[in-house]
Amino acid sequence: MKRTGIVLMLMGTLLMAQSAQEVAKRSFEKVSGYQSSISETTMILKNAQGATNTRKMRILKLEGSHGDKSLIVFLYPMDIKDTKLLSYEQIGKDDKQWLYLPALKRVKRISSRNKSGSFMASEFSYEDIASQNYQNYRYQGEAKKVTIHGKSYLKIVRIPKDKHSGYSKQVVYIDPKTYLAQFGEYYDKNGRLLKKATFLKYRKIDGIDRIVKMKMSNVQNGKSTLLIWNKDTIHAHLSDSDFSKRILQ
Repeated sequence: MKRTGIVLMLMGTLLMAQSAQEVAKRSFEKVSGYQSSISETTMILKNAQGATNTRKMRILKLEGSHGDKSLIVFLYPMDIKDTKLLSYEQIGKDDKQWLYLPALKRVKRISSRNKSGSFMASEFSYEDIASQNYQNYRYQGEAKKVTIHGKSYLKIVRIPKDKHSGYSKQVVYIDPKTYLAQFGEYYDKNGRLLKKATFLKYRKIDGIDRIVKMKMSNVQNGKSTLLIWNKDTIHAHLSDSDFSKRILQ
């Protein structure tokens, strides 16, 4: 009888075990289905001495079966107003990104080799700004249940498929009840901890989980960047024409 109970327990444990990819897929699906969105966002940059610099921008996004499209337009301050970043995600291939610099009145193609570079002097890279589709990563084994400061998480390790990624791996901690990412640790190409991402707040809009506040901290230089979504509209009726390269100028 005891042996039967142990066998049943082991079988139950095996059935409950989830691969890291399964957890990542479920987490991605929780924030998907918005079709298109328009957001008003505040970006607060903080240097190692604690001084801050505030920027405001509008973010447009469009979901696609082969990858999402996004357009970021800076609204404030005046010296970077109308700077635009257009991104085309291509699952399984290098993303396409273009940056419009109004001071130079020209469009600059962001090379895939430069995607690890800082986005507008923030602690977010061009890679971080692009869509985080779970299919763009390889995963290591099963999701591990861990407890940190009395809270339970599903810990997954993902490795960017893109050879030009600035990261060797990313460790993401996901709430086992909501399947929403809570925080992550991003490692540089030498395997050293580079950044810590913290997903501080979510809200539901029409049943879709949307990020409200996110912080990216660079542990190597002491700087951080906070993103706050002040306004957020989903099912915004955007189309491919709203993401044409013609709109950059």
